[in-house]
Amino acid sequence: MHEHVTDHYVQRAKAEGWRSRAAFKLMEIDEKDRLLRPGMVVVDLGAAPGGWSQVATERVGSGGRVLALDLLDMAPVAGVEFIQGDFREDAVLAELTFRLAGRPVDLVISDMAPNISGIAATDQARSVLLAELALAFAAEHLKPGGNLLVKIFQGEGFDAFRKAMAAAFDKVVVRKPKSSRDRSSEVYLLGLGCRPHSREG
Repeated sequence: MHEHVTDHYVQRAKAEGWRSRAAFKLMEIDEKDRLLRPGMVVVDLGAAPGGWSQVATERVGSGGRVLALDLLDMAPVAGVEFIQGDFREDAVLAELTFRLAGRPVDLVISDMAPNISGIAATDQARSVLLAELALAFAAEHLKPGGNLLVKIFQGEGFDAFRKAMAAAFDKVVVRKPKSSRDRSSEVYLLGLGCRPHSREG
């Protein structure tokens, strides 16, 4: 708790009006890789409390669209369409698909993480499953050339997931933002250039 309260990024988030320190992770990756541009359609998976949605809606502007989804409730973010529900359930995915109304997505961002049980193997398996779900959604809904940014923890299943991403995108790179705690095994995989054939089937 002390680490959280004294954390530089937590203090900055409060001072600058961001919902969470995670906002800085997305900003840093975006500054490096230029993911967010005006007019884009962005889907934010695992959005609560809303830090990434805030950054996304600010950068896509009034001509863009941000759809956010989370199991937890999220206080409204101006310009963001929020769906509360479990991403693993078909009905929730159907609602998200309905809201898109056939419009292809430019960017999928996923900061989803499982509820930590403390059992490392279980937590790792859940983390990989959430990343796989994000990849499946992205492969179906991204426009050709679209991008996916997804959180995953290094460990069992990481290499296999990275290979699965490499099959769906022209390029896959690892990003570890400065605002991600050093002792955390979390990294972000960025899939650049969704291949058109990954949308089939």
